[in-house]
Amino acid sequence: MLSSLRRRYDNARDWLRRPKDLIQANRTPFEVIHEQDIIRLRYYPPLTSEHITVDGHEMPVSRTRQQVPLVLVTPLAANTLLYDLFEERSLVRYLRARGFEVYLIDWGRPGRRHDHWSLEHYFAEHLPVLLDKVRAHSGERRLALHGWSFGALFSYAYTALGEDPDIAALALVGAPGDYHANGALGVQYRRLSQQLRWLKRRTGRHVHQLPAPLLRSPGWVNALSFKLITPVSTLKGYLDLWRRLEDRDYVSSHATNAAFLDDMYAYPGAVIQDIVRHLWTDNCVARGRLPMRHPRGNLSAVTVPTLLVTGRQDTIVTRECSLALRVQMPLAPITHHEVSGGHMGILGGSQAPRDNWPVVADWLIRQCRDARVDPRIEEDAAPPARQAS
Repeated sequence: MLSSLRRRYDNARDWLRRPKDLIQANRTPFEVIHEQDIIRLRYYPPLTSEHITVDGHEMPVSRTRQQVPLVLVTPLAANTLLYDLFEERSLVRYLRARGFEVYLIDWGRPGRRHDHWSLEHYFAEHLPVLLDKVRAHSGERRLALHGWSFGALFSYAYTALGEDPDIAALALVGAPGDYHANGALGVQYRRLSQQLRWLKRRTGRHVHQLPAPLLRSPGWVNALSFKLITPVSTLKGYLDLWRRLEDRDYVSSHATNAAFLDDMYAYPGAVIQDIVRHLWTDNCVARGRLPMRHPRGNLSAVTVPTLLVTGRQDTIVTRECSLALRVQMPLAPITHHEVSGGHMGILGGSQAPRDNWPVVADWLIRQCRDARVDPRIEEDAAPPARQAS
């Protein structure tokens, strides 16, 4: 009895006062190959071990290198720990073991001096520079993009600009599309859209006329908002922690998950302006337009093979919200894969290594194998057609 109470006390103390001693995340080695203000571009070198453990099973590390590098385009607000949460549940480690040259974009923690950064800054200004750095480092022109949440939006928006013909494939996980067809949240977006349109008609004012710093959403607000969307799961997590407080492994697992969920980053004020006006009010993506003040490019121009991964329990980006991209990108060969899980679970949850990662990796390998020969080279090498006499 006393030993059990002692273990509970020690674990509770460490969970409250020394959580870093419990956190298992971010243990896969990486190199920062480029820094740009708060943005960091990571490269994950080849694994040195012969096997890794995934979902309780040993998996051999492939020595066959996939020719097309894979760039993980992360979202805003969420930190990058979910990509490397546990040693046995690490997406970057798994992809590296499948032979991919893995790069990850860490957008960093925005301060108040970044409140002028809009959505356009990320996908139309920062992303082109970062992909050029990937090409310089890898020596490859063709790249595949893997985007989750806003990272998915950045990936397809960048491709829709039509300025980069060397994107081989888009793997989009929880990709927002039609915000007004987004379940219960979509109902709220439609109501807000009506109210803001009425306000604009009456006053001529819109959200971009407000000072961007006033609309900044701090990290703690973003973390609280996510927990309020799934209050039952949040409460259950703390109740389970109390019941299993003497289990050091469980407490460590809980602390690791909390390190991701509790430490969210701020949304810059200009990003909130764009979300409210372009995504929630105008629902521009559902009309094929990009969330930019002076739009260029169009989703109908996207011809890249695309995989859409949706979650059955995802209330933040529903299946209908994401699948609207099939209408807006009619020229893109689109494959849909639905898995069990919520918005974060479909990327890095306990079932993702079994239900999601192999499907995404296999699909990417097929697409990138087909993309090894640039069709423009084939056209240039083809003999000229004979002229009719």
